[in-house]
Amino acid sequence: MDAKAFDVSTESTPKELLIADDSIVYDAIVVGAGVIGPCIATSLARKGKNVLIIEKSWAMPERIVGELMQPGGVRALRSLGMVQAINNIDAFPVTGYTVFYNDQKVDIPYPYKADIAPLEKIEGLVKDGNDQVLEDKNLHVKDYEEDERERGVAFVHGRFLDNLRKITMSETNVTCLQGNCIEILRNEKNEVIGTKVEIEGRGKISFKADLTFICDGIFSHFRKELSTTHIPKVESSFIGMALFHADIPAPMHGHVILGSDHLPIILYQISSVETRILCAYNSKKVPSNIKEWMIKNVQPFIPKSLRAAFDLALIDNKFKSLPNSYLPSVPNTVPGMCVIGDAMNMRHPLTGGGMTVGLSDVVLFVKMFGDMDFSDRSKITLEMEKFHQDKRSYDSVINTLSISLYSLFAAENDNLKALQKGCFKYFQRGGNCVNVPIKFLSGTLPNPLLLSKTFFAVVLYAIITNIQEHGVKGLPITLLQAISILLTACKVFTPYLYREWAN
Repeated sequence: MDAKAFDVSTESTPKELLIADDSIVYDAIVVGAGVIGPCIATSLARKGKNVLIIEKSWAMPERIVGELMQPGGVRALRSLGMVQAINNIDAFPVTGYTVFYNDQKVDIPYPYKADIAPLEKIEGLVKDGNDQVLEDKNLHVKDYEEDERERGVAFVHGRFLDNLRKITMSETNVTCLQGNCIEILRNEKNEVIGTKVEIEGRGKISFKADLTFICDGIFSHFRKELSTTHIPKVESSFIGMALFHADIPAPMHGHVILGSDHLPIILYQISSVETRILCAYNSKKVPSNIKEWMIKNVQPFIPKSLRAAFDLALIDNKFKSLPNSYLPSVPNTVPGMCVIGDAMNMRHPLTGGGMTVGLSDVVLFVKMFGDMDFSDRSKITLEMEKFHQDKRSYDSVINTLSISLYSLFAAENDNLKALQKGCFKYFQRGGNCVNVPIKFLSGTLPNPLLLSKTFFAVVLYAIITNIQEHGVKGLPITLLQAISILLTACKVFTPYLYREWAN
């Protein structure tokens, strides 16, 4: 790594992170160095832009978000020439999903490469093989580059983020700054012209840029600069634990554990020794006694092979929680500013699509704007509308799928329970009943119309299954139930797809 990729693991802040030049006008300022910020900064730098990226702390974070990347996200990293960020961090390959329902299960492998659109490599970003996965302890070149199916990857979030940041730091056109961004600056025309940053030893310093990117994530302080009504909706949570040396039922698969008597449980291996388990909780406020809740509502439904590791994690008593937020995107209409990533747009984490959406947005942005002059704000603002329109194809699929699947899998009433059972039985049919849905889940099929068709095919199958189970004698009741099930399905799908396209 270039000498510029300095060590930030020490207690004191490296001086290189405090000396950004405030006397120049940058082409771009990036606020936030989570997953999206470094990718934007690196991509623009490789396009010849002079970039300042600001982060409150460049030390490796500890988070339970952003730990499973779907194939769509891996493909986006390839397009940006940054896929090697997944290497040498003890990341673990993901080849598909296994869905458990009561005492049954079905395996759903990721799609064949031949069945999805070819990978696009962005000129100026992809070079010297940086779109290819490297060989390391867990990730093998043959598997990722030569296998007939797509692959995802799971990792400890902080290690992956640290690698992304090192790639960014090595770019000569990028200046990295550690400081607390406290204000978005505007001129007399109400255009964004930069940001004010509080820096250790320097105080409050203003930095100017032609275009300012807001990438400050889930708990964004600055999405309100776009609109005061752009506020996430939070109705549920995930409670997480780390399992160590767990006996995984389906190695290299994400696990979705469903049942008629419990909320969804998500499980995936993130390193050679660590597995993440996320347990759904239908409230934004987690239980006061998490351990007691886990023992009563989760432990009985854990597969036998996982119980030893699960019980040890309970004894360890180290729980983390995260809110499940939903926020449809709106157009970037403020001249001089682009809100992107989770600051702009969020969905339920059940399907692990967050990084795929954010990285795909970066790919589209760089393709559309990478060679443009950012000082031409009127032109940039005009093109932002097209950016918003174009990105909705894949955003809406992943976002709507996440909300509707959670509703089915959480199954809070009899209609949703019927849909949950029908969905599982639909998967059991195999063929296109799994091949098409996994393309949506993996982020490789951005087709909202086909998603709608597939979702209601599942609904119809659930209705038929319910009628068959009750027989001819129960037909009058099941026909009434069919109408009720259909209305429920419309309620958990249609409004969200509409919101994705209404703005």
